[in-house]
Amino acid sequence: MIPSVPAAYLGVVLIWATTPLAIKWSGEGAGFSFAVASRMVIGVLVCLGLLALLRQPVRWHRNARLTYLAGGLGLWGAMTSVYWSAQLIPSGMISVLFGLTPVVTGVMAALWLGERLLTPVRLAGLGLGVAGLAIIFGLSLGEGTDGVWGLAGVLVSVHIHAASAVWVKRVGAGLAALEVTTGSLLVAVPLFVLGWLQFDGAWPQGVPPRSAWSIVYLGVFGSALGFILYFHILARTAASRVALITLITPILALLIGWYANGEPIGPREMLGTATILMGLALYQWGERLRGPAPTG
Repeated sequence: MIPSVPAAYLGVVLIWATTPLAIKWSGEGAGFSFAVASRMVIGVLVCLGLLALLRQPVRWHRNARLTYLAGGLGLWGAMTSVYWSAQLIPSGMISVLFGLTPVVTGVMAALWLGERLLTPVRLAGLGLGVAGLAIIFGLSLGEGTDGVWGLAGVLVSVHIHAASAVWVKRVGAGLAALEVTTGSLLVAVPLFVLGWLQFDGAWPQGVPPRSAWSIVYLGVFGSALGFILYFHILARTAASRVALITLITPILALLIGWYANGEPIGPREMLGTATILMGLALYQWGERLRGPAPTG
């Protein structure tokens, strides 16, 4: 049974906060392309099992196929980029940069769905977000080019993820969350397998236990349960509001990465993260702080 929207929000926040570190761990020893491909295979098997258990069919009408295509291509592009980037940057930074999803999604939703337009207050929030990015990128420049490429890869992932969410919303097929998740994974899994064959193609000689458990966790929770809850929320609220959960996950992910993986949180990381989150808060709630517009 799908939970209420608030419960689904909480579930997605917890899953997304732990996902960056699990992504980083899953690629240790196995390689990032094998890790992401095996995760998605597990995810689609779990979804197919749930469909069989619930005796729920998957619809294949035109809008359904478009939805699966939008979700699957977005999943493949975004996850491939972020898995590659996880080799180069701390896991907490992945979540911080994904915090920019509300802004990117909001701009795309305004262009494609006519949901909300950019205002001076939201532009100021966007400016703060860019300033926070500049701080974090400046820190990475001081540590070498690998970090810069890693950050850039996550930003590519953010844009692909946002475009996919808005595309799914625009199609508006009215499908159940499990249908969208399964259909999207059925589109994405062959692409992930082809990507593994292209990048590596060799079965790993040994997968460390931490890596293996991370792959299983991501397959069951990150892919199956997480996407079911995500699409459940996406179908019931505005696309730009769905991305609000990324305001909470960066702080949790930074703390989890620091505690569980010894990832440093220095003053510049904290400053850059705080600046991005302040910009996002201003972008989302700045108009409310201004109060109602005066009437003549």
